[in-house]
Amino acid sequence: MRKPPPFDSQYEAAGGLAERIAADGAYCVACIRAFNGDEVRLADEIFLEQNGRFQAHIADNAALDALLAELVFSLDRMTAEVSADLDRFRGLTLREKMAGWTSRQRMWRMYTERVREAPVIERLLDLLAKSDALARLIASQRSSIVECHKAAERGLVDIVEQRRRLVDSIDIARLKMKELNAKALITQGRIGVYGNRAHWEQMEAERRALKAEAERISAEEHEMRDDSQRRERFIGLFQAFVDSLNGRIAACNVLLRKLMIDVEERLIIYQAQVDTDRPGMKMRIKPELFPDIAPPIRLFEKGMLVAQDLERRKSRADLECAGRFPTYGVPPETSGAPLIDTARRSFRFSLSFLRP
Repeated sequence: MRKPPPFDSQYEAAGGLAERIAADGAYCVACIRAFNGDEVRLADEIFLEQNGRFQAHIADNAALDALLAELVFSLDRMTAEVSADLDRFRGLTLREKMAGWTSRQRMWRMYTERVREAPVIERLLDLLAKSDALARLIASQRSSIVECHKAAERGLVDIVEQRRRLVDSIDIARLKMKELNAKALITQGRIGVYGNRAHWEQMEAERRALKAEAERISAEEHEMRDDSQRRERFIGLFQAFVDSLNGRIAACNVLLRKLMIDVEERLIIYQAQVDTDRPGMKMRIKPELFPDIAPPIRLFEKGMLVAQDLERRKSRADLECAGRFPTYGVPPETSGAPLIDTARRSFRFSLSFLRP
C-alpha cells in the first residue's frame, strides 16, 4: 500500500489551494453581483467563460474538502499509533521485575518513571500543535465561505426576483396578445355585414391596428422569453455555486466537530501518560498556547474530560464524517474500539480516567 504523504506537505498544499479558492470565489461573487441579463450579444460567450470558471471552482472546493478530511483523519491515525505505543509500555521490563524481587514499591516507581519519560509526550504535544494549525485553517475557511455564501446568495436572490418580474411581464404580454387578436377577429367578422363601405374601411383599419399592436407585443414577448431563458441558464450556474458553498460550510462543521473531539482524545491520552499534578506538566498545555483548540483544553484544565463519554461522541462524529466523506468510513471491526486497550495492561497498572 502506498504510504500517505506527510502531514506538513499536505497542510501546505491545502493552504495553497485555499488561497487560490479564495481568489476564485471572489471572482464568482463579483460575476453574480455584476450580472446583467441585457447583454444579449455577449451572453453566450460570457456564459461559456463563467461556466468554466465556476465549475473549476466547485471542483477545487471538493478537492480542498477532501484534503482537509485527509488531514483530520491522518491526525486520527497518528493518535492511534501513539495509543498503540503506550500499550507497549505497559509490560514490566526485566530490570523492573528484578527490582520487584526486593521492593514492589521500587518496581512500580521505576515503571512509572519509564512511562512518563517516554517520547510519547512530545509526540502528543506535536499532535496538539498540528491540531491547532488545522483547526485554524478549517475555521478560517468556514468564515470565508460563510461571507462568500451570504454575498452570493443576496445577489442570486436579486437575479431570481428580476426574472420573476420578467416572467410576470411575459404573462401580461400574452394576455394582451390574446385580447388584441380576439378583438381583431371580432372586427374582421363584422366587415361586410354591418354598415356601409366607409364603415367597413374604418373597421378594417381598426383590425389592422389591432393586429399590428398584437405583433408588436408578440415581438416584445419573444425578446422577454429569450431574456428569461438566458437568465435561467445563469441562475442555474449561480445556484450550483451557492449550493456548493452551503455544502462546504456543512463539511467544515463536520470536520471541526470531529477534530475537536479528537483533540479531547489526545488530551485524555496525555492525562493518562503524565502526572498532571507535577509542577509544569499542565503548563505545557494551555489555551493560550493552542488558541484554536482552546475549548477542549479548558475542559482538560478543569478535569472535565471523561473517556467513556468521549468514546460515544467520537463514534458518532466518525459516522457523521463517513456520511459526508465515504472514503473515511469506519470499518465495522474497528468502530467502538476503546481509546486505550485496557485488556492488555498489567494487573497493577490502572489508568485513573478509565476506572469505574
